[in-house]
Amino acid sequence: MTVDEYITDHLEAEPEYLRTIFRNTNLKLLNPRMQSGHYQGRLLKMFTRMLCPHHILEIGTFSAYSTLCLAEGLSPDGHIDTIEIDDELEDFITDNIRLSPFADRITLHIGDALQIAPTLGKQFDLVFVDGNKRHYRQYLDMVLPLLSERGVVLADNTLWSGKVVEKPASGDYQTREIIAFNRYVAQNNAIEQIILPVRDGLTIIRKK
Repeated sequence: MTVDEYITDHLEAEPEYLRTIFRNTNLKLLNPRMQSGHYQGRLLKMFTRMLCPHHILEIGTFSAYSTLCLAEGLSPDGHIDTIEIDDELEDFITDNIRLSPFADRITLHIGDALQIAPTLGKQFDLVFVDGNKRHYRQYLDMVLPLLSERGVVLADNTLWSGKVVEKPASGDYQTREIIAFNRYVAQNNAIEQIILPVRDGLTIIRKK
């Protein structure tokens, strides 16, 4: 048994609707490893339980697995705006959200998060960034002014399968941009940040 398997065996049970979504994503979508999964999903739930956010913004919905984990910790009158650029996923995402008890507390937006998020007119207590890796620096610059006083940003995939410690290939733009994002965050004196070596890397960011 690996350490990861041990951790998973000792986690809170995964809700049935999340198990269904995880299974359907593996059956129906390319790159199913992009969804958060049981381990990271329970961590996202724990974060939101501690923060009890009123407004959550998610950039990159994919299967809505992470969306629904975030929803478990919403404040009683809280809401999630989740943005997915791939319009071919809209029906799949909508069906998955309807499997959960949180459908009336989630708004799915289809389009470019850089254009949509600033028009929502909200301050967010939690932002989960899991969109196009090439735009991570732009996402951060966009969301920092949208954060509430106690707001937190979670940026996913910031270790990028360990490629961040290697010299990226000339055409590997996603790795290059994740490396640039991590450097950008580390050098930004207006924020505090820490990278957790959870799954593919999760960076926690808050304004000072």
